[in-house]
Amino acid sequence: MSALPKTVYISPEEYLLGENDRVDGIKYEYVNGKVYAMAGASREHNLVAGNFFLSLGVHLKGSRCRVFQSDMKVGIRALREDHFYYPDVQVTCTDEQDRYYNTSPCLIVEVLSDSTARTDRYEKLVAYRLLPSLQEYVLCAQHTPLVEIYRRRTEWQTEYFVNGEAFLLESVGLEIAVSELYEFLLG
Repeated sequence: MSALPKTVYISPEEYLLGENDRVDGIKYEYVNGKVYAMAGASREHNLVAGNFFLSLGVHLKGSRCRVFQSDMKVGIRALREDHFYYPDVQVTCTDEQDRYYNTSPCLIVEVLSDSTARTDRYEKLVAYRLLPSLQEYVLCAQHTPLVEIYRRRTEWQTEYFVNGEAFLLESVGLEIAVSELYEFLLG
């Protein structure tokens, strides 16, 4: 019988020291002492995330809220749990203190892929809900016009929106048509 490989614990501080300003361009997410390399994103993934970022950026220009793309981490340190994730898009309306991660986003957006859908729907939803500031968590399919929204106000019940519909992001007061996010698929 062979022994199981030993898991090496990395403290949040060690992770942040190694992750911030990486020169190799590889990003790692952190979950309670373990780090996980992130896979590259597809063209469709980038287009959906980019359209979301653009809509939010234009809407929030001049406000106290800031929108961030996938290079800014969200740090969650609650209930003896430590997580650092790179959401595809996030909005924070508070003065954040760290240069490399936010701790008080009101809105987080993830674009689903085959390899991340399970993690985004379950693990990240559970972790993100630990953030008192988070009002909405949005999941977007990348190959079909489908948006799922989880809201604190509805106790995180899922709402679905498809092509021909629009949805309101209550946390930032922005209505977006699903077709606006998926214009590249719809012609």
